[in-house]
Amino acid sequence: MRFTPARICQLFFLALFLFLFVQTEYRGRDEINAAVNAFFRVDPLVLFSYLLAAKSWSRLLLPAVLMVVATLLLGRFFCGWICPLGTILDLVTSRIRKSAPLRALKGNIKYWLLLPLLGSSLFNLNLSGLLDPIAILLRALTFLFYPLLGLAGREGWVGLYRLIGERRDTLAPAYNLIRDNLLPFRDTLYPLSLLSMAILLGIIALERFETRNWCRNLCPLGTLLGWLGRFSPFKRAPATLCGDCGKCRELCPTGFDSEILLKEECILCMECLEGCPHGRVSFRPSLKLPWSASLLPERRVFLGGIAGGLLLALPLRFRYPEKQSRLLRPPGVRSEDDFLEKCVRCGECMKVCLKNALYPSAYQSGLEGIYTPLVIPRLGYCEYNCTLCGQVCPTGAIPALPVEAKRREVIGKAVFDKNHCLPFARRTDCIVCEEHCPIPEKAIRSRDVQVMGLDGRLKTVKEPYLVEEICNGCGICENVCPLETKVGIEVFAVKSRTPIALQSAGREPLPENPYP
Repeated sequence: MRFTPARICQLFFLALFLFLFVQTEYRGRDEINAAVNAFFRVDPLVLFSYLLAAKSWSRLLLPAVLMVVATLLLGRFFCGWICPLGTILDLVTSRIRKSAPLRALKGNIKYWLLLPLLGSSLFNLNLSGLLDPIAILLRALTFLFYPLLGLAGREGWVGLYRLIGERRDTLAPAYNLIRDNLLPFRDTLYPLSLLSMAILLGIIALERFETRNWCRNLCPLGTLLGWLGRFSPFKRAPATLCGDCGKCRELCPTGFDSEILLKEECILCMECLEGCPHGRVSFRPSLKLPWSASLLPERRVFLGGIAGGLLLALPLRFRYPEKQSRLLRPPGVRSEDDFLEKCVRCGECMKVCLKNALYPSAYQSGLEGIYTPLVIPRLGYCEYNCTLCGQVCPTGAIPALPVEAKRREVIGKAVFDKNHCLPFARRTDCIVCEEHCPIPEKAIRSRDVQVMGLDGRLKTVKEPYLVEEICNGCGICENVCPLETKVGIEVFAVKSRTPIALQSAGREPLPENPYP
């Protein structure tokens, strides 16, 4: 492996990506100043899909606009100098023995992936995060690799402590350093983790057939950047292979499928410039812009891709009615449609969730909501003073709110199941949910009531009730419920997620629980 300027830059950005990935974690601080969301905010595919789906603008995506301008001027340099997945593919390429190229991936298949994604965004279905290369890499790391690293690290230290016996205290500082700066705050394996890793490994496996196979034939971000790069005034000279050499074809990882350099596939890695034995290759500006050349794919591909986006938008937006009552989104999300139009499905919010409340949706919100975050109270709850998920969201799908505002955001409303809740079903005292309710005024309270016990005697029981107007649906009551099977209290979604007004809440109970 030769350390060309492009390769050094690649390694730097891969190291930066991994550093920011590790920093996107709870490290004992209430704020995350540096997060891996920076890579999504310079992602033009995220920019275009957001603009088409949300029909609005966010200042968070201004870096992506600058990346578009840079690509128009310089060409498709992001893929050859910055993209972390592309760097990983380059690192493993030299170790994979090549077979014959997959002819089925040649041609316009990349446009058949990009155009339906943008077309579906136009019809308010944003699926770009499913095939965005940065999101694919991040999901595989977040959902499987990083949790396994944490589990292996902790279990490995336990084994090492047992091995060295009484001398283990000498290793405690080293373990504390690794735990506080490298290992995840908690160990969690997520749904869809195996699928996420399988997709990444499948992309790497494509390298067996062709160098940068994913980048040149499938990647929608690369296809978009390649189309933008065709406007660049910088051109390679000579534009074709030299008749007495042809070394460029061996060196180029993407652009020389024929005798002529395919500009939209050139990732400006400069391998041909560095490796030319005759010193003939150069990249220089030209006043001749590519207006005469076809800048769009064939008409049938273009129209078919847009029509494909419409066909995707119709069936994939189906939502299971029976699942909607338990469809709990992170705090600050007030509109399901608005959230799905902005979410890039990166998984960062799940990675930083302090109390392990967020998990990727598999089927609960339909196919359009796959990989989007759901609050599952039985597995975790939304910490009352935590705002980390909004801080790391790259597009503002989860708004970044100050602590006071976040406390008032409604996720759902708690509902008692009188067939299972202990005071109702078994006539015995239980105030666990009331004790754990974090709202200072207590959204769950109890009162002494006279009931007939199971033994036929009259007894006094502390019966819980909900002050519905100040419940924010954080889920801690459901999470701590001592019943092991069916819980006695559950959090359900509500149509209106208007923030609660804590100061206006009274101390008297509501006449009835309005939720069945």
